[in-house]
Amino acid sequence: MAEDRSNNHTGNGTRPPRGSTRPKGERPSGGPRRGRFGPVEKAEDVRGTMVRLAGYLLRYKRALVLTVILVALASGLGVLGPFLMGRAIDNYIMEGDLAGLVGILGLMVAVNVAASGVGWVQTIVMISVSQQTVRDLRNDLFSKLQTLSLRYFDQHTHGELMSRLSNDVDNVSKVLTNTVTQLVSSALSVTGIAVMMFVINWRLALVSLITIPLMLFLTQLVAKRTRKGFKDQQEYLGDINGIIEETVTGQQVVKAYAREEAEVSRFAETNALLRGASVRAQIFGGLVGPMMNFVNNLSFAIVAGAGGWMAVEGLVTVGTIASFVNYARQFARPLNQIAGLYNQIQSALAGAERVFEVMDEVPEIQDGPDAIALTDIAGKVVFDDVCFEYETDVPVLENVSLYAKLGQTIALVGPTGAGKTTIVNLLTRFYDIQSGSVTLDGVDIRKIKTADLRRQLGIVLQDTFLFGTTVMENIRYGRLEATDEETISAAKLANADEFIRHLPEGYQTQLTENGSNLSQGQRQLLAIARAILADPGILILDEATSSVDTRTEQHIQEAMLRLMEGRTSFVIAHRLSTIRDANAIIVIDAGRIVERGSHADLMSAQGFYYGLQKSQYRGEAMAMGEMMSGD
Repeated sequence: MAEDRSNNHTGNGTRPPRGSTRPKGERPSGGPRRGRFGPVEKAEDVRGTMVRLAGYLLRYKRALVLTVILVALASGLGVLGPFLMGRAIDNYIMEGDLAGLVGILGLMVAVNVAASGVGWVQTIVMISVSQQTVRDLRNDLFSKLQTLSLRYFDQHTHGELMSRLSNDVDNVSKVLTNTVTQLVSSALSVTGIAVMMFVINWRLALVSLITIPLMLFLTQLVAKRTRKGFKDQQEYLGDINGIIEETVTGQQVVKAYAREEAEVSRFAETNALLRGASVRAQIFGGLVGPMMNFVNNLSFAIVAGAGGWMAVEGLVTVGTIASFVNYARQFARPLNQIAGLYNQIQSALAGAERVFEVMDEVPEIQDGPDAIALTDIAGKVVFDDVCFEYETDVPVLENVSLYAKLGQTIALVGPTGAGKTTIVNLLTRFYDIQSGSVTLDGVDIRKIKTADLRRQLGIVLQDTFLFGTTVMENIRYGRLEATDEETISAAKLANADEFIRHLPEGYQTQLTENGSNLSQGQRQLLAIARAILADPGILILDEATSSVDTRTEQHIQEAMLRLMEGRTSFVIAHRLSTIRDANAIIVIDAGRIVERGSHADLMSAQGFYYGLQKSQYRGEAMAMGEMMSGD
């Protein structure tokens, strides 16, 4: 609905900004962290988000229980290895028992093989659970988006909503696939190792734990700086993706204004900022490994030194020292893993919270409990003293009243931003009115089931939207159960059959994004065919011929006349010559009806409509004169 698309939300004909911009190379101060496709921030309601996410996971209780059992078994087998090594040294190597040593070595191999096998099975089970959970989450989010009103989409950028479906859900997917099992495994491993160390020798166990405070302090110190580095990196990465999206989408404008070098410069500047942030992030992130190695080696030296002294004093055996050295190395690993998972968990929780925010949205347009079904209609439409505003105290329509009955064509004309498309937006119940009433066959449309109401409405817009599927499927979108024969018949009535058959694969030709491999006129004809196939009781034509040449317009007009036959039609016209035969012409200015009547009556009155006609003819004459002088 191109003409009035600009008047949705403000009285001066402009929408509120759907997003904000900032100078290139400059990041916002404060606010959420920008990720690749949107904000990545710490969840505010961590507990609530975790509970809801757990609700999705618990749909697969049996698999989760099996996963926990397998993780516990794998952790137990992992903890058993160093213990067996200590026994091998003390009981068999020190005693020279070769047969016993072979036996326990075989047991150690079996334990390691079993641990690997259990870990492999556990990974498969958890991947299955996590992907099923994410599938449910994504399905629920997409289904919710289909229920939300247009106002919600007006107030949120497409990129932000896509971010929630892709980036945020992917963050949840990665954490569920990898982090959950790692957390459980790390927690069980730390607990098991600590228990085994205290069981074997409580003195050496205490010595082994001396370096833990140092490890936690260093991890936290580096993590703060690492988080900031990756935060900056994600923000600049978001800027990079924004530039790419803008320049690819607007490539025609870039070339038309010869701005290629300027765009390359803008990209290079932001790319340099991304490089700097990435270097800082990677440097701090790279410190974690060496620091942990230092702490691990320090712990190893402390345990070896204390163990050696205790062995000399006869307090411990050599096998015990060997077990403790291995436990000391193992003890640090799960702690490092838990510290490393912190950012991923926070990012996933923030993503899940953003997903649940959408799910918690209450649709503005909902069927009431007493909503009635609608089948056949007579096509009588009445607007009675309708007032409407997109934003509070910013009126768009004021005291609008109009009447249409079956077979009549009502033309809506007026300057850009007058409120023409808003009228049809209210008839389709994309928005609800503030006062007055809109009735269909005497029934307030708010008391009719929304799906039934919209099935009776056929809409052909100036900016036709086509899906990236075949021509046949795009026409059939008007009635999914239609046969191929019915679809082709609709195309013939729309004057579209001839050009379709000249396409490479005819009706099975695959369209590119929004039908960009077709001309504007061809897209319009497909939209008309789609509306014909849907067989609506009421037809809405929103400047359906304003962007095509005169010859194509003639084909479209013929198709529209067939489509309008026997139907109540509302026509928003850019070219006033196309609505001369309308039963009634409604002239709108600044949200009010200023004139109404037939073309002849309005021209005789020499009022607002007369002025529009004269100014349009004057503009067309000037354009024609310029073309002729140019020739």
